[in-house]
Amino acid sequence: MSDQLGDVVDVDDRDRLIEEISLLRGKVARLQERVEQLDQLAHQDSLINLPNRRGFMRELERLIARVDRYGINAAMLFVDVDGLKMINDTLGHRAGDEALIQVASLLSKGVRHSDVVARIGGDEFGILLESSDESAAHETAARLIEQISACEVLHDGEALPLGVAIGVGMIDALDTAEAVMERADEAMYRRKAAA
Repeated sequence: MSDQLGDVVDVDDRDRLIEEISLLRGKVARLQERVEQLDQLAHQDSLINLPNRRGFMRELERLIARVDRYGINAAMLFVDVDGLKMINDTLGHRAGDEALIQVASLLSKGVRHSDVVARIGGDEFGILLESSDESAAHETAARLIEQISACEVLHDGEALPLGVAIGVGMIDALDTAEAVMERADEAMYRRKAAA
């Protein structure tokens, strides 16, 4: 057996073998920690402490599997932030980033801890509601719209004109993540067109 420097370790030297095993375990632990860090970076939004689109899709696929296996009700909310382009154009991207962070906080506080809130695009968020029928999903969407429109999102003491449009897509057994996203996105656009 060879150690980290390429030297041959005498397999009859028990103490040296134990030392070598300890060193290898330490290396493995550091590598596992690094893999976890890289996985988090790959699935976390860089601006907001929420999952990104990739992390959201992973959670959506897990939820679809639970719907399929246990027959539970679940829904996806597709949230589009209105007014962000104007904020970016007139006040700059720092103001837009602050607005996104505040909206993300409001969305996270407006749902259960077990629900998943993620930033799935520039000004789009997705929310997964487990154990939620269609009526409850629409009630949650309406409550979130009201909370965000009632809250002053501030930048340098100035209120930013923000609102959200939210579409609801129910999750069916044997669904695909793409189909759920598409239904929720279409529902959001129908809501925007009706406003």
